[in-house]
Amino acid sequence: MDWKECNDKELVKPAKVDENLINSLIRSSKNKMASSTGMKLTEITAASKIILLYDSLREILEALALKNGFKVYNHECYCSFLNELCHEERFSREFNEFRKIRNQINYYAKDVSVQDALVLIEEMINLRNGVFNKYFENNS
Repeated sequence: MDWKECNDKELVKPAKVDENLINSLIRSSKNKMASSTGMKLTEITAASKIILLYDSLREILEALALKNGFKVYNHECYCSFLNELCHEERFSREFNEFRKIRNQINYYAKDVSVQDALVLIEEMINLRNGVFNKYFENNS
């Protein structure tokens, strides 16, 4: 779905830049990442760690969209936002892959092995930190 379609379907709306909400989203994102990284990785916790990291990443993207004057109501539209408005094709592509994996876990009960989780966790942390460092380096 491209940015125009997201707008046409009203999955994206203009929003007032709200620094308090942006900071709250960043704080929540950090808390979710800390919760995930603090949890021991096992076959039982692998999917939960990935879901927490995905939520941490999505909250950073929500903060970034809000910083740019948008409220995004669809995870797929974050991909379009990253690609078309931020010109971050790699970020968009990686987030889309994580979105698909998260959906498989949440909606189809996909199991994730510890080995697969190790790779995903590292990649998700790298993407989350890459977006954060590029766009929010001055936020605490």
